[in-house]
Formats: sequence, structure tokens, C-alpha cells
Amino acid sequence: MIPTSSISDSGSLKSTLKGSLYTDPAIFEREKKSIFSKSWILAGYEYEVAEPGQYISTQVQGENIIIVRGKDNVLRAFYNVCRHRGALLCQASQGKMGVIRCPYHSWSYGLDGMLVGVPNAKECRQELVRNEKFGLVRAHIGVWHGLLWLNLSDDPQPVEKQLDPEIMERFGELATFSRYSIENLRVAHREEYDVAANWKILIENFQECYHCSTIHPELTQTIPEFCTGVGTQNEIGRGGKFNQSYEAFSLSGKGTRPRIKTLLPEDDRLYYGITMVPNAFINLTPDHIIIHRLIPESVNKSKVICDWLFEPEQMAKPDFDPMDAVNLFHRVNQQDFAACEWCQANMDSKVYENGGFLVPLEQHVTRFYNYVLEAIDLKG
Repeated sequence: MIPTSSISDSGSLKSTLKGSLYTDPAIFEREKKSIFSKSWILAGYEYEVAEPGQYISTQVQGENIIIVRGKDNVLRAFYNVCRHRGALLCQASQGKMGVIRCPYHSWSYGLDGMLVGVPNAKECRQELVRNEKFGLVRAHIGVWHGLLWLNLSDDPQPVEKQLDPEIMERFGELATFSRYSIENLRVAHREEYDVAANWKILIENFQECYHCSTIHPELTQTIPEFCTGVGTQNEIGRGGKFNQSYEAFSLSGKGTRPRIKTLLPEDDRLYYGITMVPNAFINLTPDHIIIHRLIPESVNKSKVICDWLFEPEQMAKPDFDPMDAVNLFHRVNQQDFAACEWCQANMDSKVYENGGFLVPLEQHVTRFYNYVLEAIDLKG
């Protein structure tokens, strides 16, 4: 049994995880196997594969995956691996095709994954073609509020069983989240960040606002109550109220767009942050949504893909410019990820061998710690 800390959880302090849980490659492998390979992982947007033949390719835990809309309009996910010699089938990140053709030997698969063509192999063509044994291998795919989620386990629970409880914990009901109509929005801007920190540090950082007054001047100017170190994620149904002089969640505070048309007046001038364990953060504002996709790459490196989504009718306007909104959270991202790297740099220090401390404003993060420790069988 690996202790999480040497300090007691009695009194006003609680313990963090011990340093080695952020630096030990064996722990990272256990997390990959027990968390990321068994959970629903955010992979993209349904609108990207709305038409038959449209596909996107992505990676989940080192596995290359294709998501494609079939000619029968059914959405499917396959391992992006030719059954012949293992070549990568789809090398582009997105596109449209009528058949999945291997670039190496031209083995061809239908959009339903069935092997349909084997050139120059008449001796075994009859054995191979349309034999389910030689078709592409399926991965589980789920659609939730217009977002695409992949699960690499053999028999996963429905995607809603994992994700709806996160929304219930945040709002106490599902209706508020549903009003933001993510399925109707489109990505207007994307930023990618390489962060030299363990994935858990990024989640811890997003879940607490104790650091907000120290490193986020733009964010606390926008949402003044964050200066107190009290975030809103751990309070059911509570959103962060905008500065009285601000019209929008933007760097200048100026607003040029109406609120998302499915929202209610009570949703105006509020920001909500939601952690969707293990790999997504969803940020709700009245006129746009920000979605972070967290990709652990090694025990001390993570990639974050951050998308800003808006209503397509707003994006179609000649004067549409998302950058005032983008620049606010882009700065927040840069500040957060720098802080995460400050922490990662000392996770293997003997000073942090038994971890650190959480003050009361941060102690809701222990729920995440318990989630990780239970998943990798270190709880106790």
C-alpha cells in the first residue's frame, strides 16, 4: 500500500497525493489501463461527421481511431489499423471518402468496416472479402450533447451513465446544461498547448480557484468574486457573476453577440466551469462555450486542445470576430499551464515525497484524489 501523505486529515488541512504519483511511470501505466482505457474519452464533435462518408481520425491512449458516418447514416468507430499488415488507413485528421482504402496494398473496407476489396490475391479473395473475421475492429462510440466520446473497453456502460452524473453534481439537474445546446454550436477557434505536467495536476488546477487572485488578473477582473479564492465548481448550481461593468466574457468586457438563443434571461452574465473526468473541461458563457480536451502523453507531459464554440449564424456574419473572447481564456490557459509546470518541476523532490497540503478552499479536490486512487487500486 502506497500512502498518499504523511500528514493527518484532521484539523483544517487535508493531504494532497504524494509526489511519486505524478512522476512514477508505473503509476501512469496503471492510470492508462484503469482510467483512460475504461472511460468515455472526448474525441470530437458530431457535426464533423454529419454526412455519409465524413470521417475524423484521432488517438486514444496510443490507439489510432477512425470515426466515420456510414452510407446507412450510422456513426461507427474503428481502429485505424489495416487487418493485412497493420498500416495506418486514414492519415488525414478529417475528410470524406466512399471507401476506406489502405495506402500500402490497397485493401479496401466499406464504411461499415467490412473488407470489400483485396487486389492481386484471387487465390484467397473469396476467403477474405465480406468475412467478418477480417473486417476492421470496432471501438465503442457515444454521442452526448453533440460531442463524440470513445471507449476502448470491451463492454462499457452507456456514455450517459458516466457523464450525466457530472452534470447533476454541478447543477443538481440536467436542464440548465441542456439549454446551452452544444450540439448546435461550431468551433470558431482552436488552440493547442503542450504542458510539461502530469494530467492530474491540470485537473487539480481547474477544480480550484484558490490560485485565481494570484495568477489570473484578467479572469478576476471579469469575475470579481474569484478574487476571494472561492470558485463555483464545488457549489451546486452556482455560476460566477460578471463584473457589473462587463457585457461579456471577453478580454475587453465588451459584448458584440446576443446570448445563445436557447438560453434564458437567468443564464445571462454567468460563467460555469465543469470538470468532466477524466479528460474534459467545459466552460459555459452566455454567448460561447469553451471546451478543453486533455490528452495525457506521458507521466510528465500533457497536451490540451482548447476549442471556442459559437452559434453558426453568428459565425456567418461578416463582422464576426471571436478573438476578444478567445484572448481572455487563452491567457487563463497560459497562466494555468505555467503554474502546473511549476508544480511538476518539484514532484520528485524529497521535500514533496509525502505530498503537500490543501487549505479548506481547495479541499473539494480530494474527491478527485479518491477517484484516482480507487481506480488504480491504491485507496486505503
